[in-house]
Formats: sequence, structure tokens, C-alpha cells
Amino acid sequence: MNLPFYIARRYLFSKKKHNAINIISGVAVCGVALATLALVCTLSVFNGFQDMVAGFFTAFDPQLKITVREGKVFSPADSCILRVKALPEVDVWTETLEENAMVQYKDRQTMAVIKGVEDNFEQLTSIDSLLYGAGTFVLNDSVVDYGILGVELVSELGTGLQFIDPLKVYAPKRNVRINMANPSAAFNSEYLFSPGVIFVVNQQKYDASYILTSLGFARRLFDYDTEVSAIEIKLKPDADARAVEKRMETLLGDRFTVQNRYEQQADVFRIMEIEKLISYIFLTFILAIACFNVIGSLSMLILDKRDDVETLRNLGADDRLIARIFLFEGRLISAFGAGIGIVLGLLLCFLQQQFGFVTLGGGNGSFVVDAYPVSIHATDILLVFVTVIAVGFLSVWYPVRYLSKRLLRRSATSCG
Repeated sequence: MNLPFYIARRYLFSKKKHNAINIISGVAVCGVALATLALVCTLSVFNGFQDMVAGFFTAFDPQLKITVREGKVFSPADSCILRVKALPEVDVWTETLEENAMVQYKDRQTMAVIKGVEDNFEQLTSIDSLLYGAGTFVLNDSVVDYGILGVELVSELGTGLQFIDPLKVYAPKRNVRINMANPSAAFNSEYLFSPGVIFVVNQQKYDASYILTSLGFARRLFDYDTEVSAIEIKLKPDADARAVEKRMETLLGDRFTVQNRYEQQADVFRIMEIEKLISYIFLTFILAIACFNVIGSLSMLILDKRDDVETLRNLGADDRLIARIFLFEGRLISAFGAGIGIVLGLLLCFLQQQFGFVTLGGGNGSFVVDAYPVSIHATDILLVFVTVIAVGFLSVWYPVRYLSKRLLRRSATSCG
């Protein structure tokens, strides 16, 4: 066994001459443990919120989405598009057309995003889990077209869950100049009726802006024949999504992009990752401050073990070996603090997952979830452990070398 490590381990658990040193060592371990616990819990909560938001988007966004790099629309009859459609891993294939329009209900009006989809949109996403109302998911019939609004858009327009009067939709005609004498002639107008349901994604991007309707309605409104703005795809359950995405990118070339669910919401998840990174950095600074307790504990231990050091010197130990003893002592304190903090952090996260002790807004139902969501990722636990060990090692390296040389040299001089 490594001699400095063996001696450091004995010093950590042995009784000191002064009881205060044991107390200071215990405080140092607790400080590191609390900082570690905070890192584990904070990162797990961020993971929980990220997984929760991903779940909302998963119910509305497709598994894969094909869009054109330049321009708004493209033809779904393009040869490379047809090659992608023929892939055996493709389960559901839906053409969509998405564009901004003005909507009016009675005396209220606002801008909205009209998203025209095919009838198999229910098979593509879990839209049924987002619907509220007494009606069903229907886009059109032989007489009228239906529009399914987001909950915030419903509130802004005052339509209610099932509006009786039709919703009027306006969009500018393509390649037509506005005649100031008759500006309304430059706009297409269509009517949408209520199917008796609305959707709630719990994300403002969708709830406050989107209206789902039929693809035919969107094409009439925006003056398109067969063009689409995107093709949305669901793969078969046994398909390797990442491998299929790469294969599609190869087949489509540089003209098109293929995005998975996370890439479709890259801005949202990037913001959450930045918030998580900033929290990690701040807590790491707190950890570094907690490590100053370790330095105080080691300085007291060095003074307490002056006699032992003299004995080691008489046996031939040099200053480097003695310094390594106290370096190992500081590292053991950091390691024990890290281990205790991780265990306690995992325990608190497990209890939060099971019982939801820490609530949001008092648990009165005003939030999407009543309690803070928690998701434990093994990579984050490993990151926390490495961070604590690295910060603990670095924080004690120079102080221990300095203190051991100065204090022990001074004690040797006084003894001489």
C-alpha cells in the first residue's frame, strides 16, 4: 500500500490530541457533502424540466421533419423526396403546409399560424392526448373545413371550446399587388368551423399561435397547388431513428434538412442547457469556497502531528513525502464529502420523485406539474463526482505544500 495514503487514512479516522480538530474535519466533510448534494439535486431538477418539456413537444412534433433549406415550400413529388418515402423504416408520412395568417372572430382579430395537415396526423403524433372538449379530431368533411385552436388563442379570440360563428381567416394573395382603392381584393379569405375541441401543449409557441386544419384548406388559402412547407415522418417502432435520419440526409443532399424532435426545438433546449450550465458553474464556485474548510482542517492537523512528522524525518522521510501525506488527507476529505453528498442527493431525488415533497406554487394546480420534476442522469452524477474531486484536489494542493513547508520547518527550528 502507498505509505502516504496509508498514513493519511489513519490520520483521518484516528482520534486527535485536540477534539476541535475532529470537529473541524467533520465540518469540512459536511461542507463538501452539502455542495455536492446541491449539485446533484439542481442538475436533476433541470433534467426533470427538460424531460417534461420534451414530453410536451413529443406529443405535437413529429419524430422526423423534412424542410427545404432555401425558400418556404417545395414539391413533395421531388425524386429525392420519393426515395425517402420508399424507405422501409417509414411508418407514417404526412405532408404539411404552415404559414401566417390573420384570423377574426366577431370583433376580435389576431395573427395566427395556420398549419394544414393530412388526415393521418393523429397517427403521426399523440395529438389526442392534448385535446380538450366534447368533440373529436376532425379536419374537414364534405361541406366545411374545421380548425382546432390552441388554448391561449381561444382565450384571445374569445371563441370558447366550441364556437358557433365561423372563424374568418385572411391571407395575402401570392404575386398580387395591393390596390389601395380596394385593398381587400389582395387577400384570400376562408372560413373555419369548430370541431368541438381545442389543444393544450402547455407551450406558448403553440398554444398562443397555432390552428390545425386540413391541408386542402391551407393550400386554397395560401394559393398553393401541391407544394408543402414540410414533410413529417413517424418511423416504425424497431427502426434506429439516428441511423435513418443520417440515411435520409444522404438521400436528400444539401437542398433539404432533416430534424429530429430536439433539433426542431433547438432554441428551447439550448436555453435550458445554458441555464443548467450557469447553475453548475455557480454551484462549483460554492463548492470551491466549501473546500476552504478542508484547508483549515489540514492546517490544524499539521500542527497536531508535528511529533509524528519529526519521527518520520528521523526515519528518513523527506519534505515531499510529508507533504503528500497531508495532500492525501485533503483528498480523502473531499472524496468522503463527495460520496456522502452524492448518496444523500440521490436519496432526496428519489424521495422527490416518489412523494413530491417540494411543490410548485403550493401545489394548488396553477402549474403544469404540482411538484418539481426530477430526472437522474448517470452522466450528471459522474460529472458531479469528477468536479468535486477535481476542485477538492486543486484547492488543497498549493496550500498544503505551503503550510507543510512553513509550519513544519518552523516547528523543527523551535525544537532544535
